[in-house]
Order: sequence, then C-alpha cells, then structure tokens
Amino acid sequence: MSDKNQKKADALFGKENYVWMAIGAVIIALGMFLMSGGKNQDPKVFDYNVVYSTTRITIAPILIILGLLVEVYAIFKKSKTTE
Repeated sequence: MSDKNQKKADALFGKENYVWMAIGAVIIALGMFLMSGGKNQDPKVFDYNVVYSTTRITIAPILIILGLLVEVYAIFKKSKTTE
C-alpha cells in the first residue's frame, strides 16, 4: 500500500464530519442547559410552573434528541475524497 493510500485509510473522519460533530455537541449542551436551572425564590414553596415548564419538559429533550441525531449523521456522513 502506498503512502498516499495509507493516509486516506488512516483518516476516519474529514473536517466536515468534525464540524457536524461540534454542531451536534453544541445542540446537546444547549438542551442540557435549558433542562437545568429554575431556582425558586423561596425553597420552602413548590412552584409547579418552574419545575414543569414547557422549556424543561418539551423543548430541552427535543434539542437533546436533535443533537444526538446530528451526531449520528456526522458519524455516518461520507467525507469527500479528492484525488
């Protein structure tokens, strides 16, 4: 096997794959950030609207799943090979 072919065989992902992986990681981190937080003013009082807000129980999990799908796409995406 020549050196040129060996370098192609060694490169598992291309630059575009890593960019997509970074985008997926940012989306997942954003979903985790939106799911956390929500501190009550008075710790002795349970505020249903803060704990079970639409952002926490709907938007954040959708973002996390979307980020995971972007990661799967980034892994399976064929990198462009130039000869």
